[in-house]
Amino acid sequence: MTRTGRPRSTAADAAILRAARELLVERGVGGASIEEIARRAEVSKVTVYRRWSSREALLAAAVESSAEGLPGRTHREADPAELDPDMTYDQMTALIESALPQAARTLATPGYRALLAQAFGSRFTHPGVMAAYWDNHILPRRRVALPVLRRAVTEGHLPPGTDVEALLDMTVGALLYRLLQPGDITPEEMLDHLRRVYRQAGLLRS
Repeated sequence: MTRTGRPRSTAADAAILRAARELLVERGVGGASIEEIARRAEVSKVTVYRRWSSREALLAAAVESSAEGLPGRTHREADPAELDPDMTYDQMTALIESALPQAARTLATPGYRALLAQAFGSRFTHPGVMAAYWDNHILPRRRVALPVLRRAVTEGHLPPGTDVEALLDMTVGALLYRLLQPGDITPEEMLDHLRRVYRQAGLLRS
């Protein structure tokens, strides 16, 4: 049976995520309550809970929603189906290459860097937020990337015996290390950093 009723408001989705991002940056995880998010978004708490089952899930989605332009990101939440575990090495490197300019602009944005800092800083004070972000947004992409990298080793694109899990960890770690450093970074500087990291990891052709 087809369900009928009021269609979900994308405007409300956007307002809730925007309010959550703003409060995370301004007040941290502790100050980003459902009540405050609903008040700033000018919606009811019921409207928020219809979309996200918990504060942790909402805050994780808020961090993710700020990452538009990065590979595999959608407007609202991660969609790992956008990344194909059966893609070839050439397709993977082409995807990375095409995504880098927009990714650099996104990663260089002070607001995005602040959100990442809040998310990772919540690991011990509010572990549920980091757990939701990890389970819903990081692990799904990791599960897609690993078989592609293993196939790249088998086909000779990466050195024999490459530990692809360590390679992925080091690549992401190098990006986070730069993002969490003090001081501003321009999109041009970020693009140069991305190219050097991915090239060193063997994930860019040139």
